[in-house]
Amino acid sequence: MRVLDSHLHLWDPEILHYSWLEGPLAWRFADTEIDHARITRATTEHAVFVQAGTDDEDFLAEVQWVASLAPAIGVTGIVAGARLDRGTDTTAHLEGLETEPLVVGVRHILQDEADGLAVSAGFITGAREVAARGWTFDACIREAQLPEISRLAAAVPELRIVLDHLGKPAVGTAGAPVGPSPEWVRDLDDLARHPQVSCKLSGLPAEAGGDWTAAQLVPFLDAAADAFGGDRLMWGSDWPVSVIGPAEAGDPHAPEDGSATYQPHARDRWAETVIDWAQARGHDLDALFWRNAEEFYGLGRRRAQDADESPRRGILGWLLGD
Repeated sequence: MRVLDSHLHLWDPEILHYSWLEGPLAWRFADTEIDHARITRATTEHAVFVQAGTDDEDFLAEVQWVASLAPAIGVTGIVAGARLDRGTDTTAHLEGLETEPLVVGVRHILQDEADGLAVSAGFITGAREVAARGWTFDACIREAQLPEISRLAAAVPELRIVLDHLGKPAVGTAGAPVGPSPEWVRDLDDLARHPQVSCKLSGLPAEAGGDWTAAQLVPFLDAAADAFGGDRLMWGSDWPVSVIGPAEAGDPHAPEDGSATYQPHARDRWAETVIDWAQARGHDLDALFWRNAEEFYGLGRRRAQDADESPRRGILGWLLGD
């Protein structure tokens, strides 16, 4: 099967600055590392890179660094970091991003912002600028902020929004699972009423601290499918954030103190979990794992443009001087 990972992170703390990295995440996660974490069932594997929380001054440098790795990794689109509430500074930054052909959207991380920022006048102006460029917006929030994203969607209906990580609901752990709360289900349903909003099946393993079971997380997948339908859901690995937790069985590098560590097979395990769930529910695998993300981010149109603009070959190219 073909896999388009809608939510892949990459970083290198020796090249860019990340104030939040610590513990097992404070290492380089880039081309070599992702090559050892490929999806077993994938015959073709591409990815959308989502900005990884660099310091603001590195937003553009992050795009350029990822673009340099993109052919080797299979990155076909980049969701760049941006602050949408900075007026003319926002405009200048978006203009800078326009020079990077792989950019398909932006993300302003909202999960730790003050209530109301996403519906402030300045933010809405920035969001409209994003939409005017044909780009998308990744909404990285906590579950209590879902109503705010509904208000943003109503204020800027021309902006295509995708909800990262199902809005980060509380899921508990494998030993102490927590089911979907009525409030989260209600707010998710309200957000899904906006037709330009999609949802990523991503990030739940991280919300469980890497200690999860399929049975624990399937009810959240069901709720997302009930809200958005199969045509507005897309699978994402959230690698490497979602592959940190208790050591896997037989891990020779497991910390002696039992602390969290990198789980080499967790990305593939999350893919298998969503595949099994989708097959059991009768969902279209190719839509969840490829087409929906390709359509949302406009990657198919991008490939068509690239083909149209590619150098002509053979006699026609020679005659036209290409």
